[in-house]
Amino acid sequence: MAEKRQESGASVKDAELYEKLRDEGNSKEKSARIANAAARTSRSEVGQRGGEARDYPDRTKDELERRARELDIEGRSQMIKDELIEALRKHG
Repeated sequence: MAEKRQESGASVKDAELYEKLRDEGNSKEKSARIANAAARTSRSEVGQRGGEARDYPDRTKDELERRARELDIEGRSQMIKDELIEALRKHG
């Protein structure tokens, strides 16, 4: 498996998976984290290890605000649910 150097200087162990995740709209950080985890084990095993998190649209506005607070997203208290979801997805 070829390594790929990212702009930050960090290497990604599974460049193909990294590019696929980026094309799907994932952040650089999240894509690198998943690609490197997959390279350490297997791609299917990484998906099975995931947590119990629900999709953002399935969460309440209060839950979304709480998560945005954890991530220190500015302006979260003024956002509607759809804006919170968009901000959380962009944050990665």
